[in-house]
Amino acid sequence: MTLHIRPEQPADFGAIRKLVGDAFESTVEAGLVDAIRADACYRPELALVAEDGTGGGAEIVGHVMIDHAELHDEGGAVHRIGMLSPLAVVPARQRRGIGSALVREAVARADACGDTLVVLEGSPRYYPRFGFVDCRTLGITIHLPDWAPPDAGQALPLSSYDPSVRGTLVHPPPFEGLE
Repeated sequence: MTLHIRPEQPADFGAIRKLVGDAFESTVEAGLVDAIRADACYRPELALVAEDGTGGGAEIVGHVMIDHAELHDEGGAVHRIGMLSPLAVVPARQRRGIGSALVREAVARADACGDTLVVLEGSPRYYPRFGFVDCRTLGITIHLPDWAPPDAGQALPLSSYDPSVRGTLVHPPPFEGLE
């Protein structure tokens, strides 16, 4: 497998929509990706695809986004942070390192952009391998859906992380109403 990771392009959007829908077996997450792109939280430089192959034979096999979110502290200050969501890999290609490569690259690019922190709602078994920890240990509250385990809210401090920054995650508008 020759994996190449790059920012998504408008020509990729149809393939990404199908990939995300297939990976989650739902149209909700694919719609979320579209909604993120239409919102001010969208960061095109941190919306990445993984391609297998090169040139005309390249196939998009994975996708991840890090968008802007806010952390509101008790004093009323607002801190802009990164939020990883969603991560998707073509079902037939899962468990081959594609998702891991996407997460590592997205986080490295967010760090290079000066982000202090990346948060997510995801598997407490999967994301710790990248350094994500239960966000509560960092003083961060993420209001999770009822079906999610309490440690699904996770955070990864980056190079410019300031441990005094604590608070409650305020999801960007595309996430409103999702359960």
